[in-house]
Amino acid sequence: MRVTKLFSAFFHSEKSGGIVLVLCTALSLIITNSNWGEGYLGFWNMNVAGHSLSHWINDGLMAIFFLLIGLELEREIYIGELSNPKEALLPVFGAIGGMLIPAGIYLAFNYGTPHQSGAGIPMATDIAFAIGILSLLGNKVPASLKIFLTALAVIDDLGAILVIAVFYAKELSLFNLAIALGIWGLLFIFNRLKVRNLIPYLLGGVAMWYFMLQSGVHATITGVILAFVIPFGSGGKESTSYILQKFLHIPVAFIILPVFALANTAIVINGGFSEIFSHNFNVGIFGGLVIGKPIGIFLLSLIAVSAGLCKLPEDVRWKDILGVGFLGGIGFTMSIFITLLAFDDHSIIDSAKLTILVSSLVAGLLGFLFLKMVLKKRISEEEPYDPEDLPKEKQW
Repeated sequence: MRVTKLFSAFFHSEKSGGIVLVLCTALSLIITNSNWGEGYLGFWNMNVAGHSLSHWINDGLMAIFFLLIGLELEREIYIGELSNPKEALLPVFGAIGGMLIPAGIYLAFNYGTPHQSGAGIPMATDIAFAIGILSLLGNKVPASLKIFLTALAVIDDLGAILVIAVFYAKELSLFNLAIALGIWGLLFIFNRLKVRNLIPYLLGGVAMWYFMLQSGVHATITGVILAFVIPFGSGGKESTSYILQKFLHIPVAFIILPVFALANTAIVINGGFSEIFSHNFNVGIFGGLVIGKPIGIFLLSLIAVSAGLCKLPEDVRWKDILGVGFLGGIGFTMSIFITLLAFDDHSIIDSAKLTILVSSLVAGLLGFLFLKMVLKKRISEEEPYDPEDLPKEKQW
C-alpha cells in the first residue's frame, strides 16, 4: 500500500502533537494540585464576554480543530485511504465496533441512571495520542497498520461528531439552525461557482458558528460541515482545501489542542486514584476504553474480513489489529469533550476526566507493550511474512 507524502506529513504532525499533549496534561495536573492550584483554576474560569475562558476554548477554538478533522476526512474520502471501498471498509468496521461495544459496556453499568448520558465518552479515540504511541515503535510498524489506525481514528472522530450532533444537542432553535444551514447552502453555491478565495468561506464559517451556537446544536459541528464546502478540486497543493489544511496543522497540534489540554485537565485529585472506580460511570468509562475498544475494533474487523466484505492488508496480522485496538482506547481529547456535554455536575466531570486520563494511560501502555512484543517477534523471524502463504492458525 502506497504511503502518500500528505499522509506522512499528517502522521508526523500528529506524532509531535501527541508528545506536546502529554507534557501539557502532566503540567496541568501538577500545577492544579500544587500551591498555585487555586489561581490556576481561577484563570481558566475567569469571565470573558459573559462566559468562562474554558468555555470559549471548548466552543470556539475547538471548532477550528473540528474544521481540520473535516478537511482530513474529506481528503481521505476523495483521494486518500478511504477512496477505495475495499480498503476503506476495514477501518470503517473497526471504528464501528470500537464505538458500539464501549458504549454498550458503559450502558451495562449505567442504563437507567442519571449518568447514562455519558455513553458517548468511551466511544472516542484521540488521533494525536494514539499515533504518538504507535510512532514510539519506530520503523518496525507496518505502513498499512499506521494507515489503518489513522483512518480508524478519523472515522471514529466522525462518529463522535455525529453522536454530539444527535444526542448532545440542547433545546433546539429551528430559526437559528435554519440560518446556519442557509449560510452553509450559500457557501455551497460559492463552491459550485468555483470561488476559490478563502475569505468568504472563513467569514461565512464564523457566521455559521454563531448561529449554530444559538441553535442548541453544539457549535463545533460548524467546523466539520464547513470543511465540505471549501473547494477541494483535484486535491493538489494549489487547491483551497489543501492550503487551509496545511496551514491549520501546526496551530491545531501545537496551540489549540495543548490549550484545550491545559484548560480541561485542571483536575484536583482529592481522594486518590482508587476513588475513580467507586462510581458506575467511572467503571463504564474505564471498561469501555480499556476493554471495549480492543474487543470492538478486533471483533468487527474479524467479522468483516471473514464475511469477505474487506481484506486484511498483506503486511498486517490479526495480532497487530488487536494491538491497535488497545491504542484505540486512548480517548483523551474527544472523550473529555463529550464529558463536558454529558454532565453538568463539576465533581462528576472532574471524576470522569480523571478516569479518562487513567484509562487512556492504561490503554496506551497495553497497546505499546503488546505491539512491541508482537512486532519484535515478527522481526526475529527469518522468513519473510506473507499471509497468503501461511495457514490460518499461523496468521495469529
